[in-house]
Amino acid sequence: MTILEAKNVCKAYGTKKVLNDFSLTLESGRIVGLLGPNGCGKTTFLKLVSGLLVPNAGEIAVCGTPVSEQTNRWVSYLPERSYFTAGMRVRQLLDYFSDFYEDFDRQKAEQMLLDLQIDRDMPLKSLSKGNKEKVQLVLVMARRARLYLLDEPIGGVDPAGRDYILKTIVGNYAEDATVLITTHLIHDIEPVLDEFIFLGFGGQIVMGGNADQTREYYGRSLDQLFREVFQCGNY
Repeated sequence: MTILEAKNVCKAYGTKKVLNDFSLTLESGRIVGLLGPNGCGKTTFLKLVSGLLVPNAGEIAVCGTPVSEQTNRWVSYLPERSYFTAGMRVRQLLDYFSDFYEDFDRQKAEQMLLDLQIDRDMPLKSLSKGNKEKVQLVLVMARRARLYLLDEPIGGVDPAGRDYILKTIVGNYAEDATVLITTHLIHDIEPVLDEFIFLGFGGQIVMGGNADQTREYYGRSLDQLFREVFQCGNY
């Protein structure tokens, strides 16, 4: 089943085109990496899919339905920056998600927090940057969504924490769902990717496809290919 489809999407900020005639189709049951240099439109695209931005042209559909309040019920979005009030306690965030999202599995969220040894009575401002990011990921992955949008989910987390986060991502999405991840840490994330997309400046797909087949064909990791494709001066 097609989970996400974008057709000829354009998005500009003033005169600067961030996405230009961008098209993409993602099927269910896949973990996909949207990878590219800073400013190429990765975060913009996630915001368009989640309904936080509106495209200047083109169409985006989730599960066959144009982006709307209806599709927001199927999308679980982890932004790059936290939108929670620093004084809120972890327990209050659980209450908030339980009240706001019908598909939120509180029991699963509490178990993940227990695994991470994060005290539910702690205010966010008392947590390290890495633990704040873990809490946000737990809340997002504890929803029974159809599409998970994860913007830099391991950016501020230590290596041991990254391993747990990757296991959390792999182990907490259903076969009929899809995960779309943006990250700069390609070496860390590529072991869990089924597919990848290299996005160049101007929102053009430079390379993409099945992760395993691409590594086998080129005899190199995605991280190595990324460095070659986006070496200084190429894009």
